[in-house]
Amino acid sequence: MNAPSRLTTECAGAVQSPAGASQRYCYQPIDEPEQRTVDLAEECALAIAYNGLSQAVMMISPADLEDFVVGFSLANGFVDRLDDIYDIRLHGRGNARRAEVEIASRAFWRLKQQRRQLPGNSSCGLCGVEALEQALPRLPVMPRSALPPSHWLLDLRQRIGEFQPLGRDCGAVHAALFMDASGEIRLGREDIGRHNALDKLIGAMARARHSAQGGLAIVTSRCSLELVHKVQRAGIPTLVSLSSPTGLAAQWAQQHNLNLIHLPHHSPPRVYSPATPAQSSC
Repeated sequence: MNAPSRLTTECAGAVQSPAGASQRYCYQPIDEPEQRTVDLAEECALAIAYNGLSQAVMMISPADLEDFVVGFSLANGFVDRLDDIYDIRLHGRGNARRAEVEIASRAFWRLKQQRRQLPGNSSCGLCGVEALEQALPRLPVMPRSALPPSHWLLDLRQRIGEFQPLGRDCGAVHAALFMDASGEIRLGREDIGRHNALDKLIGAMARARHSAQGGLAIVTSRCSLELVHKVQRAGIPTLVSLSSPTGLAAQWAQQHNLNLIHLPHHSPPRVYSPATPAQSSC
C-alpha cells in the first residue's frame, strides 16, 4: 500500500480541505448582473475489486481513498484486520476511479460466500443486500465500557469544526471523527456519503494503529443501524451522534453494549445506551 497522505488532522492551524475534494464554480445570482464563484464538493465513482472480483461501485468524495478502502473492507466484515489487506492499487482520475485490492485467501473465500453487491449510493448503506442475515448480522456483544465524562462533550459541535474543512468551505458533506481515551479529537474524515465518512475514519484509525479502547466515534449525520454496525465492528465502545438515532439503532446498541449518545443542538446530551430502568419504563 502507498503511504497514507493524511493520517491525522492534528495541526496548529485550521485543517485544509484535501486537494481535489472541491472545485470552484461560477454561478449567477437571480436578479443580479454579475457572476460569482463558490467552492463545491466534488464526487467521483469508485469501483472496488477484491482479488480481481468486482464488489462495489460507490459515489464518494475523491479524498482519502485508501482510508476508505481499508475502512470499507473492515466495517463491512470483508476482512478481520488490516493485515488481511496485502495491497491497494488506485487507478483513474477525475470522476471515474477504481481500486484493486489484494486480500488474504481466507478473507477472499469468505467474501465470495457472502457475495454482497453494494451499488454505489451515498444515502443507503444496505442497497443490494440479498438476505436479512446480512442486514441484521450476528455480531458479538461488546465488553461493557464506561460512558465518557460529560466535559468531553462540552462545546463539541464547535470543537469539531476545525476537523471539517470541506464542510466549512463547501457544505454538502458529512463528517466522522475519533476522540481517544484522553478526550482528544485525533482524526476527522469527510465525505458526501455518511457511511463513506465513517468508513474513511475507521480506515484511517487502522492505518495509523490508533487504539479504539476507551475512545468514541462522532458522526454528524443521521444515526441509523448501519453506522452502529460499523462502529461495533471497529471495536469503538461509544458512538456520539449529532442527529437523533433511529429506534432500531438504539435497541441494537443496548443489546450489544455499545454506548450511544445523541448530542442535540440546544439540550443536554441524551444517553440511549446503556439503557436505564427509567428508559425501560418509558
